[in-house]
Amino acid sequence: QVQLVESGGGLVQPGGSLRLSCASSKSFSINAMGWYRQAPGKQRELVATITTGGTTNYADSVKGRFTISRNNAKYTVYLQMSGLKPEDTAIYYCNTAPAAMYYWGQGTQVTVSS
Repeated sequence: QVQLVESGGGLVQPGGSLRLSCASSKSFSINAMGWYRQAPGKQRELVATITTGGTTNYADSVKGRFTISRNNAKYTVYLQMSGLKPEDTAIYYCNTAPAAMYYWGQGTQVTVSS
């Protein structure tokens, strides 16, 4: 069974940057992948997706600030975040797109605060 492990979160000031990584235990080259986030008291939402061919899509709230990428040889998906805002504070998860229940990991906490 594939396991996805997110890392790279932390505390950052508004306007700062972070790069999140999602390492898979097995190849996911046949899957579209996505980054999701869940803020306190809110439902989990889709932030960005990337297809096997590299086509990307973003939620309007992060368009122009976040970049999703993948390295199939390293079984890793990345989320480069810049221009971070307090409203980006959330636990960030990766999963296939659409998401599969059995792939949810622990996520990585991103906190944007001065």
